[in-house]
Amino acid sequence: MEYTIARTTDSDQNGMPKEPGAINGGMLQRQDPVKAPVITISVDNMDQAAATIEKNGGKIIRPKMAVGDMGFAAYFKDTEGNVVGLWQNA
Repeated sequence: MEYTIARTTDSDQNGMPKEPGAINGGMLQRQDPVKAPVITISVDNMDQAAATIEKNGGKIIRPKMAVGDMGFAAYFKDTEGNVVGLWQNA
């Protein structure tokens, strides 16, 4: 996967921002279902978050997938059709 990391703040040895509320991220080539920048939410339990999303009318559009040894990502559409990402650290 071609992925470019974008850092806006200092990171720890795991690549996580050192300051609470700070944002780092990355970019990859546009592909279905993600064709625009996406806000991604960090969650402790991806499966529980996905179940809550679907219970409240959202739809998982790319199920949980491993991202190397860093963690897991998934994407969903909210009830207004916005694509939002989920991230769970490994």
